[in-house]
Amino acid sequence: MGRASILSRQPDRKMIKFLHPTRRAALAAGLASGLVPILGRAGQAARKGEQMGKLALVNGRITTLDRSRPEAEAVLIEDGLIVAVGEERDIRTLSDDRTLIVDLGGRRVIPGLNDSHTHLIRGGLNYNMELRWEGIPSLAEAMRRLKEQADRTPPPQWVRVVGGWSEFQFAERRMPTLDEINAAAPDTPVFILHLYGRALLNRAAIEVLGFGRNTPNPPGGVIERDEKGHPTGLLIAKPSALILYSTLAKGPKLPFEDQINSTRHYMREMNRLGITSVIDAGGGGQNYPEDYDVIQRLHDNGELTVRVAYNLFAQQAGQELSDYERWVEMTEPGAGSDMLMMNGAGENLVWSAADFENFLEPRPEPAPVMEKELEAVVELLATRKWPFRIHATYDETIDRFLTVFERVNGKTPFETRFIIDHAETVSERNIERIKALGGGIAVQHRMAFQGEYFVDRYGERAAEATPPISKMLEMDVPVGAGTDATRVASYNPWVSLYWLVSGRTLGGLKLYPEANTLDRETALRLWTKGSAWFSGEANKKGAIKPGEFADLAVLSDDFMSIPTEAIKSLEAVLTVTGGRIVYGAGDFADLSPPLPPVSPDWSPIAAYGGAATDLQSTSPMERACHEGCGNQCSLHGHGHGIAWTTPLPVDDKKSFWGALGCSCFAV
Repeated sequence: MGRASILSRQPDRKMIKFLHPTRRAALAAGLASGLVPILGRAGQAARKGEQMGKLALVNGRITTLDRSRPEAEAVLIEDGLIVAVGEERDIRTLSDDRTLIVDLGGRRVIPGLNDSHTHLIRGGLNYNMELRWEGIPSLAEAMRRLKEQADRTPPPQWVRVVGGWSEFQFAERRMPTLDEINAAAPDTPVFILHLYGRALLNRAAIEVLGFGRNTPNPPGGVIERDEKGHPTGLLIAKPSALILYSTLAKGPKLPFEDQINSTRHYMREMNRLGITSVIDAGGGGQNYPEDYDVIQRLHDNGELTVRVAYNLFAQQAGQELSDYERWVEMTEPGAGSDMLMMNGAGENLVWSAADFENFLEPRPEPAPVMEKELEAVVELLATRKWPFRIHATYDETIDRFLTVFERVNGKTPFETRFIIDHAETVSERNIERIKALGGGIAVQHRMAFQGEYFVDRYGERAAEATPPISKMLEMDVPVGAGTDATRVASYNPWVSLYWLVSGRTLGGLKLYPEANTLDRETALRLWTKGSAWFSGEANKKGAIKPGEFADLAVLSDDFMSIPTEAIKSLEAVLTVTGGRIVYGAGDFADLSPPLPPVSPDWSPIAAYGGAATDLQSTSPMERACHEGCGNQCSLHGHGHGIAWTTPLPVDDKKSFWGALGCSCFAV
């Protein structure tokens, strides 16, 4: 059969099926098809998730991202590394009786995805406790799940919806009201986080937290109250999200063994979506080394299925320099292994540098003391040759940071990388300064969730390059892609790739002109080879190339050719990390290593799984939501019909979207 016909062939189930039946049937099918069946140690290792002798993937459409050979049909893997890439007949010649050969049936293969900025360690500890609204097409379905989960959640646990959703994804194009939340969950505490701006609590949560008339507002936050001074259940970040995160932290935690289980299932969810590596940006309340016990245990047990490079995040305001002075004596960049590695400092270096990414509020100005505090920390890191990263949303903040970095670099030249995280409004001038200092920029799809609010505050023109990724690439600055999951944006990389390619929000708003969107290969490169730079591993991973880590994903559909809207629904059907099959679905389900059942048994993950990728939007009648739905606002009229046909928030206070500028939606 010629090369063209192999590359265009659809999956042949007769050739894949032999991987699943009994050993005798597998042998017969394998001999008939000319493929090597699963035999002996290699087949057993595949099922146990152990390291295999050799693995050959054939009859694929492989996007290698190796510029010397951009496309291939087959790949041979041994001892965790890619040893050969090329045509199927050549890979077969290199195979032997220790080789597990898997026919991919013409499916698209890509390098394993690498999230250059996420919070997997913290996210894993909480994953089994959280109800996911990612990909849910209607508020009606989201609220149905909320009610069901409230009914099954035992005291004293809460129902938590934390990140990954936007009201603009819903057919109804609106938030839930507090009345709806209280009706769905009258007795079980509920906490719903909405972007970086607010949280909705039901009456049961208010009672458990002890919030009352005399509870003071925390710095930078507001507890909304009714006319009698009682908390309504709406918490507002003005602009600091501390009120949201500190309230969430008061909920019960999972026991250690359940945290182990939760992290394993979260990594399996990453593998389902084609992720094989992440860079963990730390987080508030994530103390080193004690809050790394779970991830370290999994590493020591050989149970990591995602490579994790982690940064150390300063924990207490005023004590940041002390944190780093202690940590530089305890560890060093690169400490660990290829599966779990210390990566440097950040994303929080000093709390005074925070510029909160809450587009519902005006841009914050970091405190005047910021430069002095930041310079002391950066000088220490430069002296000890520690890479570092720093959270920076706005160009004005980035400008101040770079002035500090330039001053330190003049005294103690930077000998390793530094990273500006987010950079939604960075200017061309400051991109030049980042490049001159040897830095890179890690971008995430936060605008896919907050774009409507950014446009409402700053205008369509200002949103056209948020962030200016095309300009960064044109100026040859290292750029990596990621999610910043899980508290606001979704961990689903395909939502990010959709945003990079389409320039649209989850709600369909077109943010960017074509000049600031990316072709699919470039977007994929940011999610693979681009991200590898940010952990100092650009020569180890990010391409399907001899000598690099054998990290790759076989996709459910062809990313390179499917309609743009379908990108959001992609997932992996086979994922390989370090030459080990860590996930399989569909025709490859029998190759997926076993995983303990989700624990605890009341977990929403046990009931619904993680991010939805295959749910369809509901009927137009549900979209309209009937103006007589019982949630009327006396000021705005609750005009859902207007809401779902209007792509943007508007300033007219008598329209539905005016409600998003106040809090009446939550009454």
